[in-house]
Amino acid sequence: MIVIDLYDGKKKMKEQSGNKNTQRGKQLLEEAVNVIDARGEHYGPPKENFQRIADFWSVYLKGKLKDGEVITPLDHALMMDLVKTARLMETPKHWDSFLDKCGYSAVAVECFDVD
Repeated sequence: MIVIDLYDGKKKMKEQSGNKNTQRGKQLLEEAVNVIDARGEHYGPPKENFQRIADFWSVYLKGKLKDGEVITPLDHALMMDLVKTARLMETPKHWDSFLDKCGYSAVAVECFDVD
């Protein structure tokens, strides 16, 4: 299996050892890091991109939101996670949906201060 070393970014071979399920989970998280980085190169910083999307959604939903309410970047991340969850209900072994869920969760914590 080829993975990206998260510390130096070099590709290297990594032997699979230990619990297979644990290794697949780690692989998923490692891939999610790469996806987040790639998306950032295409769409800009995640928090800014999520704010832009949230602003569009607020305009679109204006008639359905209470006065003064808006969609936030965190709302966007959580709702996109729900989209992926709904898709996984149909195809529960779809790797990319799990990968996207990891990415949305990781970026969601960038939308607010975490102590």
